[in-house]
Amino acid sequence: MARTLRWTDVNDIAIALDEAHPDVDVLSIRFTDLHRWVMDLPDFKDDPERSGEKILEAIQMAWLEERK
Repeated sequence: MARTLRWTDVNDIAIALDEAHPDVDVLSIRFTDLHRWVMDLPDFKDDPERSGEKILEAIQMAWLEERK
């Protein structure tokens, strides 16, 4: 059974996003799209209102690191 992802699981979210969207240019993604993609992850279960620019930026940077 997969573990439930929350906004604080930045690195795990980045890995899941990389698997779901392998061809995306991580630095060009809009935060509105990033937020929607996180919400669409099958294991993600958290309040959509609990995210903000700081969390989305952390996810984006973790995703960029995942690509290296």
